[in-house]
Amino acid sequence: MIDTNVLTVSENMKIDKNNYKYNTTNILNHEDDLQCEEFEETPLYAAVLTYIGYAILCLFGWLRDFMRQSNIEKKRGAIDPNASLDFVPLYQSYESFYTRNMYTRVRDIFNRPITSVPGPQFELAERVSDDYNWTYRFTGKTISAINLGSYNYLGFAERTGSCATDAIDAIKSYGIATCSTNSEIGTQFYHVELEQLLAKFLGVESCIAFGMGFATNALNLPVLASKGDLILSDELNHCSLILGIRLSGACYQTYAHNDINDLEKKLRVAIVQGHPRTNRPWKKIIIVVEGVYSMEGSICRLPQLIELKKKYKAYLYMDEAHSIGAMGKSGRGIVDYFNLNTDDVDILMGTFTKSFGSAGGYIAGKKSLIDHIRVNSHANTYASSMSAPIVQQIISSLHVLNCPEGKNRISQLADNTRYFRQKLMNMGFIVYGNKNSPVVPMLLYLPARVTRFNREMLRRGIAVVTVGFPATKLLESRVRFCISAAHTRQMLDTTLAAIDEVGTELSLRYSTRYQHRRLKDI
Repeated sequence: MIDTNVLTVSENMKIDKNNYKYNTTNILNHEDDLQCEEFEETPLYAAVLTYIGYAILCLFGWLRDFMRQSNIEKKRGAIDPNASLDFVPLYQSYESFYTRNMYTRVRDIFNRPITSVPGPQFELAERVSDDYNWTYRFTGKTISAINLGSYNYLGFAERTGSCATDAIDAIKSYGIATCSTNSEIGTQFYHVELEQLLAKFLGVESCIAFGMGFATNALNLPVLASKGDLILSDELNHCSLILGIRLSGACYQTYAHNDINDLEKKLRVAIVQGHPRTNRPWKKIIIVVEGVYSMEGSICRLPQLIELKKKYKAYLYMDEAHSIGAMGKSGRGIVDYFNLNTDDVDILMGTFTKSFGSAGGYIAGKKSLIDHIRVNSHANTYASSMSAPIVQQIISSLHVLNCPEGKNRISQLADNTRYFRQKLMNMGFIVYGNKNSPVVPMLLYLPARVTRFNREMLRRGIAVVTVGFPATKLLESRVRFCISAAHTRQMLDTTLAAIDEVGTELSLRYSTRYQHRRLKDI
């Protein structure tokens, strides 16, 4: 039996119902604890008010639907246009109800177009609606804001600098597209250079790159798993992983988020009982996890996962979309963060859209594995190869990471992350995740406060991403801050001051573990 509580719990440490450890005094006293995470339970009064809020929204939605059917109220998009044409409804009834009566009311806080690179500060295109968010028109003006919503972890989203210059030169030298797939004539020398450089950076035998991060998961998991296999997936895995698992044809089960005990139970049952219908042994068992979970800010328990997969002879697939470049002393992801051997993770996946300021994804591992993917993957066989400037942006970023400038960026990101997260907790806000994760979710709960927080922050020159149901659980609506190495201390302090002000105005200090204080009192 594997002991999930490997680290000693001191007098000031408690363990909640999900086996997460937290410090009752000050989390910074345990900086050596790489797995220390915060997942404070929802206060009862916040849960009750949240349920009431959604109930009121539903009641008013049903009332307005009745008024529309009675021709008392008329609004564009209120009725499914396919119904009058005797077509099968395009959406389920509740999806249409939710879109009409809830999402559309607050659509202005989502999908805001930008007019600049998504750096630490950027320009948003100002837009207004004359029909209650059904359509928008642009005013021609822009809104300057501090960017706390983009995955620009290492600050490579830049208009100037070596990476931008190299990408522009690549367009002049090689054009913008090969107009062919990798398996035909689309593979150029710069694709080979990228894969070799990335394999060296990760410390693996081989690597293969793809033009789309989502497709890297969705189209390559079916290459690795098939009928007769079992996939054990963390319940909070990304949609691309879920789609790939379903497309593979393999049987799959989910286990509680980061719960090693639950995973081991499912592994034991799978090995002892085999396939539920035939009782035959599984051909192989694959454990699928993420390095950093983008909605929770939590980090997978890689040391325990490796121990478990070795014990039960399973395979481990780790998605490092949000951890490659952002975690570890050298930016090599969760393996580097825990100072482990890359050979212990069978399949390493990652994307270039977050830390590298580019596009695409990769899979890394043994040469035999990569050769198998290169021949059988639809993403490699049918998709166009990566554009030269996209590839050059990644190559230049990797060169920077191997220089002192890259080390400084990684160090700055880590400092910014701990500073920002600790200030939020000291003010009494509920913050989820690991103290070293650059994804910092702060709980808002009530649907009205999600919308108001987003609008009030933008009014103060801070652009944030707020997320609610159905993207999260009903009781876990939140704002998700994405910290960057390019953020200056002044930018973070300005953001914290705005959060302090809006949090006081909207009564967002829910924490029962930390004292409720204003920023000036910390």
